[in-house]
Amino acid sequence: MYSESAELYDLIYSQFKDYPAEASALASLIRAEHPTARTVLDVACGTAEHARLLVETHGFDVDGLDLDPNFVRMARTKLTHGEVYEADMTSFALPRKYDVVLCLFSAIGYVRTLDNVRRTLERFRAHLADGGIAIIEPWFAPDVIENGYVSVRTATSDGVAVARMTHSTVEDRLSTLRFDYLIGRASGIEYATELHELGLFTTDEMLECFERAGLRATHDPKGLYDRGLFLARVG
Repeated sequence: MYSESAELYDLIYSQFKDYPAEASALASLIRAEHPTARTVLDVACGTAEHARLLVETHGFDVDGLDLDPNFVRMARTKLTHGEVYEADMTSFALPRKYDVVLCLFSAIGYVRTLDNVRRTLERFRAHLADGGIAIIEPWFAPDVIENGYVSVRTATSDGVAVARMTHSTVEDRLSTLRFDYLIGRASGIEYATELHELGLFTTDEMLECFERAGLRATHDPKGLYDRGLFLARVG
């Protein structure tokens, strides 16, 4: 996944993601839906920027989980009072339960198939305490994503300049994103590339997966930044 760009992740995404605003919206949603919630598990936490803000600004007790060892290492530097686990979201088993399980920024798409979505949601349910909620940001639906879409992001900070060009292709129910990077430092310019594969699921298919996993879910088509949001409780 982010094998070539983990160290650049915060630099790139801070240019267009408003992490403080998103963390505030999450905190407000959590408090509205589960006023006594304190403990949070951020699944596919990445570098733990949302998690860090939920701890430092909003007072939650947050653990993280990610499959990428580079992200886990980086997340541990931010969540010094929480645990960060290296594990697969389709099969993880942790020693505690949580008031809230998060899976943000379309990370659920990386499980690629509906069977794996169901397995993942079963893991979420197994780690929810009584009265707990799960909050999931989906990837694009099959009729929304654009085949052949091209975009570019640029960022500069502390002697590093990066340009990332993305090309998206769609085949059946799988989207493939090719990220090509130009990374400039005082020592010269480097090139790197990554392929990211994300499954494409309709809202109805996702809601069925929630139901099969024993969760009652509702769907907000807007969500934090126009990709939608599922909120689920134990059914």
